[in-house]
Amino acid sequence: MVKAQEVERIAKKLDKMVHKKNTDGAIDLLRELKNMSMSLETLQSTRIGMSVNSVRKQSSDEEVQSLAKSLIKAWKKLLDGAEGKTEERKKSASPLQCSSKDSPGSSSDSKKSDQPDTPTSPLTPTTPTTPTTPITPKFTSFPPAPITTDSVRNKCRELLVAALQHGDDYKAIGADCEHLAAQIEDFIYQEFKSTDMKYKSRLRSRISNLKDQKNPDLRRNVLAGNISPERIANMSAEEMASAELKEIRKAMIKESIREHQLSKVGGTETDMFICGKCRGKNCTYTQVQTRSADEPMTTFVLCNECGNRWKFC
Repeated sequence: MVKAQEVERIAKKLDKMVHKKNTDGAIDLLRELKNMSMSLETLQSTRIGMSVNSVRKQSSDEEVQSLAKSLIKAWKKLLDGAEGKTEERKKSASPLQCSSKDSPGSSSDSKKSDQPDTPTSPLTPTTPTTPTTPITPKFTSFPPAPITTDSVRNKCRELLVAALQHGDDYKAIGADCEHLAAQIEDFIYQEFKSTDMKYKSRLRSRISNLKDQKNPDLRRNVLAGNISPERIANMSAEEMASAELKEIRKAMIKESIREHQLSKVGGTETDMFICGKCRGKNCTYTQVQTRSADEPMTTFVLCNECGNRWKFC
């Protein structure tokens, strides 16, 4: 079986290629991975799947993309197979599989002895059993976020879980909030490689936006998978804002542009002033009454050459 150190070495090289946006030589590393016999433990501990998937997205080489897809597909089968075995073990160990009528001395035997035997006809229809547990969508990722023992990171994950569970949307959608929170936190940690102020500031903005009552669509899209954990981990404040706030910001930008244009158009051109920056005399001035009526007007001057502004009374 392949050693985890070798896979981790390749993962670091692939991550460095993605960071530098240069995937030359990635095909050789992918071929090396293809010849390795990967174990589930190595796959989860090294997170090699994330590195290969990032290279696939970054590279424009069709051979690299094709080989990366085949590796991810093969590893996905390995994960699915492990999950299937786990479910089979749970089913085999479940007490529901053991019928009480097969055990000697059970209460069903005593009931049968008191009641007359009724022959069952082979034509008698059997009532199909229906599952009583509702089926909810299962949100999984590839590979799962690793477990951490860092107290700061664990606390941040708890705060993210609380933000994702703000309201009852997660119940209706059936999302695994703990798993989603672990993924979001891990993507942020992988970017900064520490729990410094930048890391905490990034997490604080995610938490406040996910809990925002005026912006429930952001939380719902994250829970439903429309916004991936990697995407929410890197979104800017403008991207996370609600539709209402985006419209307000848009209107404010338009208003500031309009005021700037009016100040340039409505002023009076003159060569009476000298710009303190470029020493030019091509200026435009505007006088506004900013104080009481018995006070002199304030003069605002704009240099048409370099855009420098100043005022005087």
